[in-house]
Amino acid sequence: MSLSLHRDWVAQTLVDTPLGPLRLAASARGLGGAWFEDQKHHPGPLDAPARADHPVLAQARDELAAYWRAPRDARFTTPLDPAGTAFQRAVWAALCTLAPGQTCSYGALARQLQQTQAVRAVGAAVGRNPLSIFIPCHRVLGADGSLTGYAGGLARKRALLQNEGVPLPAELFTAT
Repeated sequence: MSLSLHRDWVAQTLVDTPLGPLRLAASARGLGGAWFEDQKHHPGPLDAPARADHPVLAQARDELAAYWRAPRDARFTTPLDPAGTAFQRAVWAALCTLAPGQTCSYGALARQLQQTQAVRAVGAAVGRNPLSIFIPCHRVLGADGSLTGYAGGLARKRALLQNEGVPLPAELFTAT
């Protein structure tokens, strides 16, 4: 079943990014989706009109452009409306506290949430983030500093971290 059946999308648009097309979708309350077209957990076709001029989508597009120009200086202020459980939303809110160029481990994120026994659940919530880049799940690394997974693909995760100036060991640039 498509996520579009569970959300009342009011507008969508496709924006070009240096890492490929990104589908933005707005609900009545804010930006509800930002998916690379080929990423895991992409909801598929959305039942929403294509409206690049929608205020939420226009703001998101402008903020993404600023992010690509100067990622360390960029801040997202677009109202966000991700659909998820209370636990998922708590994880996503914690991710939003990570500044560009700052990383943490899944374990550190679980400790921040006072859920030390829930590292796997935290990882699952990170992986289901519906707002790529806006909720910076790419900033979460394995306990050993490894890239681990990323719904948009490890090459994109590496590129996002590089763009933000995160120093990564050379072997991470050849890993698949």
